[in-house]
Amino acid sequence: MRHDWIFDVLTDLRSYALQNDLRDLAEQVEITLRTARRDVAAADRAEDAADSLLRDDIAPPLRRH
Repeated sequence: MRHDWIFDVLTDLRSYALQNDLRDLAEQVEITLRTARRDVAAADRAEDAADSLLRDDIAPPLRRH
């Protein structure tokens, strides 16, 4: 997954916020993490569907004997 780095950054930010008693920030980062998971999953599904369509267009038709 090409978006993995964003989860690392957000997780580090949430940890920093919690360690420094920045509760509101930690809560907002948690919301952002959930949003990022949904968005990345949707983007991955769309990319997989596009790849599948492309493969179907390129693949030669099957011949029956």
